[in-house]
Amino acid sequence: MFRFKSEGPGAVLLQLLALGSGAILLLILGFLIWETLPILRTISLDQFWRDPGWHPSEQSYNLTPMILGTLGVTVGAVSIATPLGILSAVFCQYYAPKGLAQIYRRLIELLAGIPSVVYGLWGLVVLVPLIAKVQPPGPSLLAGILILALMILPTIALVTDASLASIPPTYWQGSAALGLGTWATVQGVCLPAIRSGILTAIMLATARALGETMAVLMVCGNVVQVPNSIFAPVRTLTANIALEMAYALDLHRSALFASGLVLMLVVTGLVMFTDRWTDAPEV
Repeated sequence: MFRFKSEGPGAVLLQLLALGSGAILLLILGFLIWETLPILRTISLDQFWRDPGWHPSEQSYNLTPMILGTLGVTVGAVSIATPLGILSAVFCQYYAPKGLAQIYRRLIELLAGIPSVVYGLWGLVVLVPLIAKVQPPGPSLLAGILILALMILPTIALVTDASLASIPPTYWQGSAALGLGTWATVQGVCLPAIRSGILTAIMLATARALGETMAVLMVCGNVVQVPNSIFAPVRTLTANIALEMAYALDLHRSALFASGLVLMLVVTGLVMFTDRWTDAPEV
């Protein structure tokens, strides 16, 4: 609902910025659909799943290995980073001394600001050789999971930390009146109260993991195959686009835009799913 006449210039500016953001999103979506149309007019949708493999020179565009690789590194990274991030936020808020909590929080913020290429370089020269000692060749699904978990951990920790800081003191007073200890209050009162904040943190972290390119390109091996083990090399959708877009032409180029469209639809579905749950009344 527009209220330009009754609101001040600041509110009008915010509304215009919001409209601009929505317009940019629609333009990006429209551009992806436009660039994907050539291949959709040439091959059927099920060929993206039923073709014998990803062989653009033979007009074979099976996206299944890349989609499974993307989901594998994302689900694995979120599964590791979520409990660690929540516990990290709980430690900062309720267990760490004030000075130590501030230092720890600054370190987490520093981790969030490190460029992805630095994470990828560290993973390539440190993490991958360590994995190779256990199970060669080293560049693998596991390397991607671990490096992405490290990258998204700060997002979950910082958003959860901010949500815990917003809990009213009356929650703790009521819990103390019932004789509950610190951990019982955190587990039974605080974490359920910030459910929407935790879901938002997981959504933001998952979106970053899905879209991450450079780090996974450097440590995952980039072999187009369905991984049969956590030590197997994989190629993600983002890495596939980055590797092949420079020389792709015609349908090959359009297939890469189709990969980008799939990623955008997955992220859109994730945001809509999260909004549905975060809009629900808090327990």
